[in-house]
Amino acid sequence: MSTIFDCRDESQLLAGMRNARQAIGRGDLIVMPTDTVYGVAADAFSPAAVQRLLDAKGRGRDQPPPVLIGTKETLAALAESVPEPVERLVEAFWPGGLTIVLPAQPSLVWDLGETLGTVAVRMPEGRVALELLAETGPLAVSSANLTGQAAAISALDAEKMLGDSVAVYLADGMSKDGIASTIVDATSLVRRGADSEAGTVRILREGAVSREQLQAVLGDLLEPEEQHAEHAHTEEQDGDS
Repeated sequence: MSTIFDCRDESQLLAGMRNARQAIGRGDLIVMPTDTVYGVAADAFSPAAVQRLLDAKGRGRDQPPPVLIGTKETLAALAESVPEPVERLVEAFWPGGLTIVLPAQPSLVWDLGETLGTVAVRMPEGRVALELLAETGPLAVSSANLTGQAAAISALDAEKMLGDSVAVYLADGMSKDGIASTIVDATSLVRRGADSEAGTVRILREGAVSREQLQAVLGDLLEPEEQHAEHAHTEEQDGDS
């Protein structure tokens, strides 16, 4: 039987965080508030837990979940390399609604699905999310909904869709605006080859951070809008937080 903890109540917050940590340690799923939408989370380094997350959402391994981290510094441990333009993005938009895709650190022992050697990373805002991440380490997190349905903007929304597939629900009121994070692909800044000579950053999904905001930080390193339109197709990571 799942339990919902209202983290706006200090006593429930303490109990909820303890139960959430224990659930993650067991390889179970939790639902947590983020600054975008509610997310369903699993231990990023437990392949069984990540598969449980994908199964709960009705999602295939071809749609691997992003990883949420609690500090900016953790990005360097998960990514093969952090180019200077990505450092600028991190300083400008983290914690916040920007997910950055980079080549994954080859030494990592994990299985997030068919990532093609990449990892999508975000540092969210919000006390509950950051305190939990400080205690658990990186978590695989996707929006707390069934694939094809609207992202949950409350713990109750998530519970209606995910039910007992989730062990612990951490509630913190309604999501601020219900807008998912913007996802950008910065892999070509690291992997420069025949298909990525320009070394630009590509928007995979528009969301909480606007193209104009990204342009202000990246300048000419942001892929032109007309090229983005040509590339936009099913590779977008629909439904991530």
